[in-house]
Amino acid sequence: MTQTVETVVLDSQGFSAWIEQDRKMLSRFAVYHSLEANFVVCANTIVEVSHSRLNPAKLDWALSRVQVEPVTAEAARAAARLLKSVGRHGHKYAIDATVAEMALRQPGPVVMLTSDAEDMAMLCGDKVKIIKV
Repeated sequence: MTQTVETVVLDSQGFSAWIEQDRKMLSRFAVYHSLEANFVVCANTIVEVSHSRLNPAKLDWALSRVQVEPVTAEAARAAARLLKSVGRHGHKYAIDATVAEMALRQPGPVVMLTSDAEDMAMLCGDKVKIIKV
């Protein structure tokens, strides 16, 4: 049976690994590319991966290969409702909630590559396949 994946969501760790051309991550990406999956990041993720040592050209290259989803007022309200539904709140979970909310809106099946598998699984439930990186 061939696995199908329509959308691959990258959190900050997944996106950082791609920017830095991590070999293990590149092999995963090759599989998803062969399945013709779309790669998506939340606009907040750009802020999370940015730091003084980040090569701007590498960031621009990676951004040219993904769809960047904005965090609109409507998306932020939906993320807040999502947090409330799992009994969480506050800045510790804010970015995760916006990434999870965005992932839940994507065409499925959706896979998320994340370093925060437990929180993302709690936020996304069984609607998104969570893969720890």
